[in-house]
Amino acid sequence: MNLEEHLLSCTTQKAWKKIGISTHHGIAISLASIHSKNSCGIGEFGDLVPLIQWCKEVGFDVIQLLPINDTAMDPSPYNAISSCALNPIYLSLSLLPNVLEDETLCEEISNLNELNQLQQVPYALIYKKKMSFLRKYYQGFGPSIIHSHDFKAFQSQNAWLSSYSLYKHLKETFDQRDHFSWPKEFKNLSKKQIHTLVSAHQREVQFFSVVQFLCFEQLCSVKREAARKKIWIKGDIPILISPDSVEVWETPDLFILDYRAGAPPDFYNPDGQYWGFPLYNWHVMKHYHFAFWKQRLSYAANFYDLYRLDHVIGFFRIWAVLKDGDPKDGIFVPQDESLWEEQGNFLLTTLCSFSDMLPIAEDLGTVPKVVRPVLEKLGICSTKVMRWERFWDDSLDYIPINAYPSVSMTCLSTHDSPTLAQWWRDFPDEVAYLCQEKNWSYSPILDFEKRNILLKDSLHTTSLFHISLLQEFLSLCPDLSWEDIDQERINVPGTILLTNWSFKIKPSIEELKYNLKIKELIKDIIR
Repeated sequence: MNLEEHLLSCTTQKAWKKIGISTHHGIAISLASIHSKNSCGIGEFGDLVPLIQWCKEVGFDVIQLLPINDTAMDPSPYNAISSCALNPIYLSLSLLPNVLEDETLCEEISNLNELNQLQQVPYALIYKKKMSFLRKYYQGFGPSIIHSHDFKAFQSQNAWLSSYSLYKHLKETFDQRDHFSWPKEFKNLSKKQIHTLVSAHQREVQFFSVVQFLCFEQLCSVKREAARKKIWIKGDIPILISPDSVEVWETPDLFILDYRAGAPPDFYNPDGQYWGFPLYNWHVMKHYHFAFWKQRLSYAANFYDLYRLDHVIGFFRIWAVLKDGDPKDGIFVPQDESLWEEQGNFLLTTLCSFSDMLPIAEDLGTVPKVVRPVLEKLGICSTKVMRWERFWDDSLDYIPINAYPSVSMTCLSTHDSPTLAQWWRDFPDEVAYLCQEKNWSYSPILDFEKRNILLKDSLHTTSLFHISLLQEFLSLCPDLSWEDIDQERINVPGTILLTNWSFKIKPSIEELKYNLKIKELIKDIIR
């Protein structure tokens, strides 16, 4: 069976028929990092529309977004308090219905536009200011939205909405404390008790429901524009969810709360890692026909054509650490290795049945040998970060770019890794192998010619997908990047740094639009 026959008959066949079995090129961004003249200090849903046009002009056909679920005051997009709700910080305030009729609100938007001048994203400040703005907006325009047909349809079609909105209200009531510390009358509630609370706090519940409706409307509009331009939108579905989430509060039986997920000790992390996310109780989830995942993926399919399936290894087995315990003392769950392949195959097959989005697995790190054959059988793409694609058990040489599996995605770096320039500077021993193969001399500063060649390599491997961070491409033009290359990194895992998740692309989207040099450079790389 050839590649096309396999992909059009495997578990993910619907997605492949929609996307097409051909070569795709694109960019990955943190939505928070982009900005336009209309932004309020952070990237917004509306900013994706001109970015879509720019991608069309240079020849990209995929835009990958880091997670955009509601994380409340936490800037990390991987610590969601809801598996479905979108983060209201990304609402385009200037695009809200009828907002331009209110002079006071327009003036406030103008003041918020000034935050675009900052070199980093002050997430917490913007979150507070936007929520304050949305309450004022709701006072004036909320009633008309509540009585609209579209809002009522949105409410009736999304069963998660009322409990999420109640949860948001209770979080505010209890000064944003986690639900484990709430008064006992607000813990371990039945569905009937939650319904009673929703009714008792109807006005506040309606406010948060309207905010979610506005997010839904704006992002659906982005998806329609992308479809018109034949640009695919790729989302990001984190495998785990915050312990301080509405799902853990509402349905604690779906989780194993005595343990937290992490990673075992390895070469890069000799002490292991403690992530703090509760484990799923797969047995209970199966009893409920995986309704949690069906709801989560069905809602995401409103916005995405593809999605990054985070930590896919965790569906086969996950490192479990006692709550507040030492990650070195963790265990794999399941402990029996003979069960890993069966569990992973079953769970991924089940997830793939819930939408026609194409999953692209994040299968990095120490990968059990059972994982990739399952991904290949199901038609799920793997991820190839070029610096890590080497013959680790033999010569340590880099794998030739024409030897990558077709059903994969190639990238130069990830949001959690050093950028290409940082890696080049900080890991000279690894770079030495590459320089030897390319017959290059080494200098700690990655020059234009070498960067250009590596970018071209990354877009011309035998993978079907080639998606790298936007800043990797913009670094071809010094005026489009920060002078300090450390300011180009998005996140350093396992650290608490003010710079984590505060990265901002240096040029505005308008500046990108009129920069002919970067357009021609990218077009040439794609050619």
